[in-house]
Amino acid sequence: MGYLVMSRLGRLVTSLPMSLVTLYPARLRCAGLVSLAFSQSGQSPDLVAPSRFFADGGARTVAFVNDAASPLASAASGCCRCTPAPRPAWPPPRASSRSWSPARGWWRTGRRRARTAMPHCSPRWPRCRRRWTRRRAADWRSALPVLAGADRLFVIGRGPGLAVAMEAALKLKETCGMQAEAFSGAELRHGPMALVEEGYPLLIFAPRGPAQAGLLELARDMRQRGRGSCWRHRPGPRRRVAAGAGGHEDLDPIAIVQAFYPMVEQLARQRGHDPDAPRHLAKVTRTR
Repeated sequence: MGYLVMSRLGRLVTSLPMSLVTLYPARLRCAGLVSLAFSQSGQSPDLVAPSRFFADGGARTVAFVNDAASPLASAASGCCRCTPAPRPAWPPPRASSRSWSPARGWWRTGRRRARTAMPHCSPRWPRCRRRWTRRRAADWRSALPVLAGADRLFVIGRGPGLAVAMEAALKLKETCGMQAEAFSGAELRHGPMALVEEGYPLLIFAPRGPAQAGLLELARDMRQRGRGSCWRHRPGPRRRVAAGAGGHEDLDPIAIVQAFYPMVEQLARQRGHDPDAPRHLAKVTRTR
């Protein structure tokens, strides 16, 4: 989200190190800022305290939570409840807080239509279920046998796709017990690729957009050097590991992560793990 705001609106966005508020007495200027905090439970003190800090300082604050009565929702000046359903046992995405200056006019032309159509591309919709199930089974068929026996993995993305790579690496750690690390495709070439030897698994997410060509070139380069076993997630008619695309390239990461979740659940079960009860994890994590 922050990447899209910067690239499409020209407004600087930062992912806030929350300890600046919870542990260190940073004197942050709040005027003219918008702060968005994302959490399923809305109970973590390291999100509640920054949201309250920004609201008290004059910033516009919004909480995206499942529970509109949670402490985070109460601390923010505005609340968006993400779902009316009970919180699932599946490990939650990493909590975060972002801030930027206000701006207007993002969802226009094709993006607005694509956003409206996104729910119809979900595997939850009956009329799409058969098509998505068929694509998922074919897309990940060649990757699952290798990933089932892997103990380490690089997950690669760039631009908006980097957030998907980071989420994928986190879920592989939590549910599959794999040492999965996320890197930008450019960052990989600056040192981490020295660790990649023959057979080292690489999962490359390459959604449409300016970064796609470089990511596909990276996959070809690694194959030609005989370094690593690469799978690339590339929405479109020619793909190695892919599952549909959003109606606009800005929405491709949503389609990608929807395809990834069923795969990582299947992978976890193949590796003997229960994805609904990851080891050492709690449904609500309270950090400061």
